[in-house]
Amino acid sequence: MRYLPLTDTDRQSMLATIGAATIDDLFADVPEEARFEGPIAGLPMHASEMAVERHFSALARLNMAAGHHPFFLGAGAYKHHVPASVDHLIQRGEFLTAYTPYQPEIAQGTLQMLFEFQTQIARLFGCDVANASMYDGSTACWEAIGMAGRITKRSKAVLSSGLHPHYVSVAQTMAHFTGDTLHTALPNFESTDTARLLATIDGETSCVVVQYPDIVGRIEDLSAIAQKAHEHGALLIAVVTEPVALGAIRAPGEMGADIVVGEGQSLGVGLQFGGPYVGLFACKEKFVRQMPGRLCGETVDAEGKRGFVLTLSTREQHIRREKATSNICTNSGLCALAFSIHMSLLGERGLRDLAALNHARAVQAADRLSRIPGVSLVNDRFFNEFTLKLPVNARDVVHIMAADKVLGGVSLGRLYPGASGLEKGLVIAVTEVVSEEDIETLATALQRALAEGVQA
Repeated sequence: MRYLPLTDTDRQSMLATIGAATIDDLFADVPEEARFEGPIAGLPMHASEMAVERHFSALARLNMAAGHHPFFLGAGAYKHHVPASVDHLIQRGEFLTAYTPYQPEIAQGTLQMLFEFQTQIARLFGCDVANASMYDGSTACWEAIGMAGRITKRSKAVLSSGLHPHYVSVAQTMAHFTGDTLHTALPNFESTDTARLLATIDGETSCVVVQYPDIVGRIEDLSAIAQKAHEHGALLIAVVTEPVALGAIRAPGEMGADIVVGEGQSLGVGLQFGGPYVGLFACKEKFVRQMPGRLCGETVDAEGKRGFVLTLSTREQHIRREKATSNICTNSGLCALAFSIHMSLLGERGLRDLAALNHARAVQAADRLSRIPGVSLVNDRFFNEFTLKLPVNARDVVHIMAADKVLGGVSLGRLYPGASGLEKGLVIAVTEVVSEEDIETLATALQRALAEGVQA
């Protein structure tokens, strides 16, 4: 394919049409202090392909690979064992398709997989219907808030203090342009946010957003919040960042959640340095027409044989732009496929067994770590993630443990920079890949890091 760049005349014509004098005018909204002029210091103007490859390989070696060291990071991204069969099966020809399965006659493998995926998510979340996946958990969360606004014709969203701060940040970014008002708060070690949520819900509220389990690992019954929201005509949105937990705890839909969203990375998808991941989205059937993204349905062909099609597609590529629910709600087809295959391999019994193993390992770790002098357990009800309160700044402790080749958790000070009182919180995630030896290694590294931190 030939590359045909624009000519100077082309550029001037385009600028004149939109009323800009120069290309720089297109960046007028970028603050002056955020702009960069000239070459970047320290980078050569050019280098050979071999030199660049050698340089980046050296940088890559500085990473601590998750599979090579004791690993206790979580906070929305979890290391689980992904069977080798998942990677093998996602490469089968039946699943090869264009980006979007516009032509069902040549994309039956992909469409059937998405249909099965939707069924799995609906059952997992305790909802009537699910879509064919989304970008990730954070954008799915915002889509749910936007959907609640369309349904209730209101613009006030009440966000739990236990909602992941990255999800809150995405919602705040989008709300800046939509005019929605978000009521947020910082988490604390003493109690959950239920009392504030119940007190904040009123006749202007479109939705209440609650993470389950929350950012520090606490598990709360959502029934009271759902009841209060419904009494005021609002919706309850539940956010699940660790779907494996639903193999052990009650599904949000069973407690009255109207919309349930989440991150599906835990099943079938590796950590991959932060992406790509897969957003999950489900809701009550009566709201399906307001659900973003696309939905696959079952039908029959001209010969009466079972087949699959795109039943609903609410993106602007599919329908009139003014009727589209959103333009950030594309699905993550490959990751959804990996999720669905992993879930199918597990089955219901396997998922429950996996969840039980996660919980048992987490209980073992919590018991061992909370016996370290100066360390206390913040939440005594959790699935595979809990929070410790340390006597010193947790972020410093994390760095000291990392120097010992132990990835020992996520500090709340990193998630909430500058928030007084949270800097001593350390979120520990324990999955089935963690061994008893790993737990003991973490305990030893934590004790050493605390001693060094106190001396500092």
